[in-house]
Parts: sequence; structure tokens; C-alpha cells
Amino acid sequence: MKSKFAPGTLVLVCLLWLCPAGFLPAEELSPAAARMLDDVKRLASDDWEGRGIGTAGLEKAANFIADQFRQAGLNVTAEGGDPFQEFEINDGARLGPDNSLRIFGPDGQDLDLKIDRDFRPCAFGAAGKFEAPVVFLGYGIEAPDLHYNDYENMDVTGKVALILRRNPQQSNPHGPFAVAHGVSRHAALTTKLSQAFAHGAAAVLIVNDPFTGRHEREELQAQLEKARQTLKTLEDKAIGSGTPSSEETKELQQARDHLAQVQQIFDALQTDPLMPFGYGGTRTGKSIPVLQISQVAANRLVEHVLGKDLTQVEAEIDATGKPLSRELPGWIASGTTDVQIVKVPVKNVIGVLEGTGPHAEETIVIGAHFDHLGRGGEGSLAGASTEIHNGADDNASGTAGLLQLARRLGGRKQPLPRRLVFIAFTGEERGLLGSQHYVGSPVFPLDKTIAMFNLDMIGRMEDHKLIVFGTGTSSRWNDLVDVFAARCGLTLSKKPEGFGPSDQAEFYGQHIPVLHLFTGTHSDYHRPSDDWEHINAPGMAQIIDFLELLVLATAGTDERPDYLNVPGMASLERTGSRPYFGSIPEFGKEAEGYALQGVVAGSPAEKAGLKAGDVIIQLNSDRIGGLDDFDLALRKYSAGEQIEVTVLRDGQKIPLKVTLATPK
Repeated sequence: MKSKFAPGTLVLVCLLWLCPAGFLPAEELSPAAARMLDDVKRLASDDWEGRGIGTAGLEKAANFIADQFRQAGLNVTAEGGDPFQEFEINDGARLGPDNSLRIFGPDGQDLDLKIDRDFRPCAFGAAGKFEAPVVFLGYGIEAPDLHYNDYENMDVTGKVALILRRNPQQSNPHGPFAVAHGVSRHAALTTKLSQAFAHGAAAVLIVNDPFTGRHEREELQAQLEKARQTLKTLEDKAIGSGTPSSEETKELQQARDHLAQVQQIFDALQTDPLMPFGYGGTRTGKSIPVLQISQVAANRLVEHVLGKDLTQVEAEIDATGKPLSRELPGWIASGTTDVQIVKVPVKNVIGVLEGTGPHAEETIVIGAHFDHLGRGGEGSLAGASTEIHNGADDNASGTAGLLQLARRLGGRKQPLPRRLVFIAFTGEERGLLGSQHYVGSPVFPLDKTIAMFNLDMIGRMEDHKLIVFGTGTSSRWNDLVDVFAARCGLTLSKKPEGFGPSDQAEFYGQHIPVLHLFTGTHSDYHRPSDDWEHINAPGMAQIIDFLELLVLATAGTDERPDYLNVPGMASLERTGSRPYFGSIPEFGKEAEGYALQGVVAGSPAEKAGLKAGDVIIQLNSDRIGGLDDFDLALRKYSAGEQIEVTVLRDGQKIPLKVTLATPK
């Protein structure tokens, strides 16, 4: 049998002495482990603000990494004379001055509504103008699996959709929309927008459901009554005792303070509040204007046609389980939304070690992302927490490993046979934006980039176990990682796929073999509790020893690694019941649809003829304005069904037939 090692590779086994057989206890850290732990502590300190997009902490991190590359002996002038590859990304939205909403009705009715009193634009909608008939769509839900469809027999095309927040039967823990944790996905604002967009709506008017405000008031009323009763009991006790003790006096004061606090909250409660601008995030791709309006304004329309207000409509839907969607004849909504997308400058950090010899113009990329989630928000698994998400494991650990390898290889007296490019990527948490930008504007040609090694979350190794993604992307990798792992005392879990949830995916999409090192998820993932105290620094040192051997072997072998297509996409979690399609999103591209960076080899998308650069604009009859719309539309179908997907390719609309597969 022909060896999977390229000629000359086995000679490099002599390098194995570099890797220790085990690691020292945490209290006896090796110099390498201690240095990496110090770097993690610095990157994951509160002073660096969770390295969120737009923060001073992210800028501090970029400058620190650049300085460390420089000190390690790397060339930091390859990208226009400095270490930084700069670009812009979207960072939310702000509300401009030109916003209005007016609703005209039969018999000369005219609702001239005031911003911040009667309506407010939503950041997840688009800027634009509209004037169109209004239709009432209940909760704006289309859920055939639950036998509920507010869109049934309703023509929404070119009209303004009036939609209630949340979902029916909220008080029923066993109702069709009840879920074990959190809220039904059908209640999500972005889901409602995607449904309306897919059905051709011109704009959306969101209105608070009556149940939520009523329920909050009832709960606060109960707390207020409990606080009053507690205070009365303590007062009666104090009167009965004659002279209250110091402890009783303290309890009385605490009860009075608590009652005052609850009363203050109760008095300030709004049962129909307008959402703050920015609530619900922003939307990528094509969208339509979205505004929230008051229940008072919405009731004017609904009562005129249905003879019921929103509270009565809600009660009837809850009781019958059937929608009450209606045309609203004679009602016209006219408005303008001035939603301005905010762009912020960000930067990748690049350091280079030039090679020497006949393969000096070939490049190996070694990368890790250094951004994280700042104070939470989109991507956080800590709910509405605004605590700093320090991201010690994700991905201060990978960044520290990148710096340590740069120091080690930068200190070599003899250059390697190939160029090494160290890249600290930004924007990974927003959708691999930094690596996507690099492959779109590479500093060194991609056709001469022979491999990419990625470090993302390498700080929580247990029992010497390491997960390696991409082992099937070259015929060389499988045996090579086994040999080096055995010598380094590592037990590997090998994942063959090259596409997956980190920066190596962008390089694999360019037909470059990849390996991604990862120690697994944990309960602190994407939460404020991902702090440096949980980091296994000796384990990180083991991983960098292992990676060094992989890099040296790849750089020193005459033949470059071959590239292999691997069907499927590696993921940290399964996608649930959604059928498998096989598209790879291009997050950084501004397109009026769902833009594709590529498709997975052997997937339904590839078999149907979809390819990189396509923009999906329709799935069967549903309009697609972005990834959210696509995901929602796809969930309507099952494995084995054939759907028609329309893509924009070179300015032309192309219909393609896709047969969906079982979930991955």
C-alpha cells in the first residue's frame, strides 16, 4: 500500500523529541504554559471589555497582538506597511431623523401618530417609505406542523401587515406553542418579519399582545399585596410586643423599604411599552420597514372591522385555537423609517515569517480569532445579561496559543522552507468576517497557500483529549496527527469535515486543506463565566507542542498537502428537525437575499447546481431576503421533498430543483 505520507515526511519524525509526554500540575507551570496563561489573563481581563466589536478593548487587543508578533521576530509590515488588515463591518443601527407614520381610514378617519408616543421604528427592519392597505394577521404565524396559520387565505402582497407580538395561549403550559425552556421560535420578532417578508408584505406594524402587559401587572399586583401583608404582620407584632426590639425595628424598616420599591415598580409599569430602538437586533440582507404601534392605535383599526378590540381578539384565538386574520377595508398606512446601519472599522492582525528555498513562495496560514462578545447581546447564551463576556477560552486561549507558536518559530535561527503567516482574525463571532475578508483580499496568493491551521477554544482540555476538525481534508492529515498525538500524549477525536463553525471554513472553501484544534464546549461557553480561572494552561502547552510538529512537518515536506472534498459540515450542535440543504453563508456580503460563500461537497445544494457567489432570493413561493428567511422557509419542508430555489447569478434569475436530505 502506498503511504499517505508525502515523500520526506517521515524524516521529520525526529522532531518528536520537542513534545513532552505529559504536562506538569497547574502549580508547577512550564515557562510556555505560564506565558500563555499570562496572555489569557490579559486578553480576558475586564479592562479589555470582552473584546467586543466597537470597543476600546478590541483595539487594545489588536495592538497587543501586533506588538507580540513584532517582539517574536515576525515581519509586521506585509499588509501595507503595518500589521493591520483593516475593513468595516455592520455594528447595529441608529435611528435617523426622518420617521413618520400616518394611518387613514374610512369616513375620513386620520390617525396622525407621534413617534415615541404612538409608534417607533424597529432596528431589525429596513429604511424606506411605504403607502399601502393594512391587513390584520393575528400573531403572524405560519406553523403547519401545529395546524395554525394566520396567513391562510390572506393576500399580503404589497400590503402592510398588522401583527401581534408573541403567540396564542401563553397561559397554557401545555398549549401547542409551549416549549420546555424559553419562548417558541414562532414568537420571535425576526421570525414574524421573515414570514411577512416571505409573503410579500410592504411593511410590518408590530403591536404588543394584551396578555403580556396584563400578566406583568397581575404579578406585580400580587407582589405588592404580599409586601403590604408582610408589613402589616410585622406592625401588628410590634404593637403587640409594646416596645419593639432592635431586630424587630430593623425588620420593619426592611419591609417598608421593600414595599416602597415594589410600589415604585408598579407605578412605573407600562402595560403597552414601546420597545427601545435596537431591541431585537439588526437584520442582514434585504428587508422591509418595521414599526411598533400602540394598542390604542391598533384597536382603532381592528375594532372598526372585527367589532372586537385586541384583548377580545386574543381571548377568542386562545379559546378556539383558530386565527382571526382579516382584511381591513379602507385602512391605508403611510410611513417612512430612517434606520441607518452603523459601520465600524475593525482589523485582522498579521505577522509573517518568510521561508527560504524552492518552496519559499508557498504559504502556511496559522490563525485564531481574538474578538469575543463584549457585554453580551447577539450570540450570548446568558439571556439579557450585560456583564462583560471575557471569553477566556473563546478565544483568548487560541490567541495565546497563536502568540506562543509565533515566539517559538520566530526564534528559530534557520528559516523554514515555506512562508508562515500568523493571523489573528476579528469578527469571527459575527460570522467568520475576518477570515472571510482575508480570503477575499489575501496578502499572499491563495493558490500558493498550501494549508491552514486554526486554534479556537483550546483552553479546557480534559484527560489529554483534543478534537481535531478537518482530518479528511488532505490524505496526509490522518496518519500525521495520529503519530504526533501519540508522542505528545494526546487522545484525539477526529472530525473529517473542513466546513464548520470557525475560521478554517473560509480557507477550506478556497480548496485549501485545513486542521482546526478544539477542546470542546462547556457550561461557560458564550457566558460571562468564561474566565481565566478555568483555563488548563498545561493542556494548552501540550496542544501548541502538537501544532508545532504539524506545522514543521507541513513546511518541511517537498510535496504540498493534497486537497480532498469532504461531504457535510461539522457543527457543535445538531440543527434539529430542519432538513439538510448544504449551503455555506457568506456573512460579510451585502446582498438582497441569502448570499452563498459556497456549498458543501455532496450536499443537496451542490447536486442541484448551486455554487459560491449565488444569492438565494426565493424558496418555492417564499421571498428570501437573508439567512433568517431561508432558515424559516426551509423548516416548512421535510427530507426527501423537492423544492424550487431561485438564485441570482451574474444578474440572472436561475431556478434550481433541490431534493432535501435528512438533518445532519
